Amino acid sequence: MSRLTVFRDDAPGIIVSDTTDPREIAETLRPHNIRFERWSAPETPPKDASTDVILEAYRPYLDTLMGETGAGSADVVRINAQTPNLPALRQKFLAEHVHSEDEVRFFVHGRGAFVMHIDGYVYSALCVQGDLISVPTGIPHWFDAGTEPDVVALRVFTDTTGWVAEYTGDAIAERFPADVPTVS
Repeated sequence: MSRLTVFRDDAPGIIVSDTTDPREIAETLRPHNIRFERWSAPETPPKDASTDVILEAYRPYLDTLMGETGAGSADVVRINAQTPNLPALRQKFLAEHVHSEDEVRFFVHGRGAFVMHIDGYVYSALCVQGDLISVPTGIPHWFDAGTEPDVVALRVFTDTTGWVAEYTGDAIAERFPADVPTVS
């Protein structure tokens, strides 16, 4: 189940708000220009489906999204126990960073938390199968798929070179663990 938990950035143990209602999640994030939506395909492709099958299943959504944002490419990323250098990759995602373009992800399978640091607050958005999130350019954030990830996600890019992070050097992510439950 999708979930948004909000904290003050100086009080990791105190929850300011917490919701599992997708409409409330979207409304809470909207003032920060963070897009959150639920998508559905007539049939969800299997976890091991080819990239082409997954892209085609969500083509109507992707065409609309890419037209609205001017994005130039979409691909499929898989993060699981077989991912090479998984511990180092996870550490890279866990460090607070920004991007020079929006970071857009759609969760085909699995779950992961995008955690944004905005104006004295931390917004932890646990995204699950069917969730789209778009974190705007310049918003400090980090991502965690948990210690045992099993994620298949669509990525949408304007810059076709893909994911490029600019790290902030702030250790805030260490104070706000994402607490991503293991997918069973």
